[in-house]
Amino acid sequence: MEAYREQFRLLGLRIAFYRKKAGWTQEEFSDRVGCSIGFLSRIEANNGKKLAGVSLPMLFRMAEVLEIPVSKLFEE
Repeated sequence: MEAYREQFRLLGLRIAFYRKKAGWTQEEFSDRVGCSIGFLSRIEANNGKKLAGVSLPMLFRMAEVLEIPVSKLFEE
């Protein structure tokens, strides 16, 4: 996973961008998605020594809640 550190960081930033664009706090978004605030925080930051991975079902759920195509989370 270390080889993909930058991609993980950018994915987290995109999730945070769309969450904020929707006007939700981390708490509100994590409730809607069905994950903990701590998990969401680690995904959005991804700047520590240990990378926080996210499953495809969770990415699909996040995109669904954000009402965006999942591909938006990977656009450059």
